[in-house]
Amino acid sequence: MRTTPIWRPAVALTCGFALTMGAVACSSDDGAGSSSTSGGATTTSGDGGDVSAEAAGPAEGGELAGLCPDPVVVQDSWYPQVEVGFLFQTVIDDYTVDTGQKSVSGPLKAGGVDTGVTMEIRAGGPAVGYQSSTTQMYSDDAITLAKVDFDQGIDNQAEVPTLSVFAQLDRLPFMVMWDPATYPEVETIAQLGPALEANGGVYRYTESNSTYVSYLVASGQLPESVLDASYDGTPANFVAAAGKDAQQGYTTNEPYLYEHEIASWGKPVKYQLLADAGWELYGTLAIRSGEKETLAPCLAKLIPILQQAQIDYMADPGPVNDLILDLVDQYQSGAIYTLGVMEAANVVMTEQALVSNGSNSTLGDFDDARVQAFFDLAVPIMQETGHTIADDLDPKTIYTNEFIDMSIGLP
Repeated sequence: MRTTPIWRPAVALTCGFALTMGAVACSSDDGAGSSSTSGGATTTSGDGGDVSAEAAGPAEGGELAGLCPDPVVVQDSWYPQVEVGFLFQTVIDDYTVDTGQKSVSGPLKAGGVDTGVTMEIRAGGPAVGYQSSTTQMYSDDAITLAKVDFDQGIDNQAEVPTLSVFAQLDRLPFMVMWDPATYPEVETIAQLGPALEANGGVYRYTESNSTYVSYLVASGQLPESVLDASYDGTPANFVAAAGKDAQQGYTTNEPYLYEHEIASWGKPVKYQLLADAGWELYGTLAIRSGEKETLAPCLAKLIPILQQAQIDYMADPGPVNDLILDLVDQYQSGAIYTLGVMEAANVVMTEQALVSNGSNSTLGDFDDARVQAFFDLAVPIMQETGHTIADDLDPKTIYTNEFIDMSIGLP
């Protein structure tokens, strides 16, 4: 979960948008769609890309009507990005933007088939005052699902319990990065720690998202002497350190930005995924734990649709990426997100198995042994660092495969 602003350089936007108090108009030569805005809401129509009949997955017309809340509201943890592209896949044909709430909604479709309810996707992070998506879900009963990383799911159980029902990311893109020119021999975080200490460098991270740092210290990969919790989401300190310091980041974001769009750096960075250093999290959608029985008929139909949406997005990300660019423009968050970043991220998501079938042939399910191993690793660290975790907490209370269609997976 991003808890501080991630800096994005200002760039020329792809459709030459101009936002005024009156109306917004945007069009493209490739038929990607058009939009018009009045009173803070934008309605967009477009072809959304070609979708084959086979890509429709389990959906039938009106399948979710009467079973799911209408709208189905999903609370994201940040502004629109490719990590949740599958959500936008469900509304690419016809969507409405609320620039005040920073949300997008439209008929929830599966392979072009209208399921009979509306999907609403709400931006998080700065859009909600940096409250967590879980906090948002518990403060607004209209929210059906929220984006919750798996360590948050453990940490939440005492006060705002959640149940993860879909693992859209098999691994998170969270990473530690450094300058390969300054540290040419460093290949891993474990090698980076002593190198930073010897060179007088620090590892800069955000205090509010630091359980993994306790793990890196406890596992001997980073010495406490190099820790610096002052990361503010901008590249300024990393650039000013001229390669001496290391920093947190996302493989779907910073590597491309620092090499191609941050002129004051303009060269590659080296990194290791936290997942490859032993902190292997799922990125999930979760419900309020107490609503499982109520939402079960909906989730049994909805989750397979979202599984297929992730597959469809990964196969052809272009239409959704265009939609995300439109939202970035209309939300005017200052966190500019470029087509280059998205296209690089799409490649990374496949190459680094961030989106994958995991240990079997199914996309989106949870591996029981992997969950138990992470639970055994994370809970003692959380308890030692002041988190309220019940001693008798069962890991199976924080996730379920009940609504996963085991026949749906990446080819």
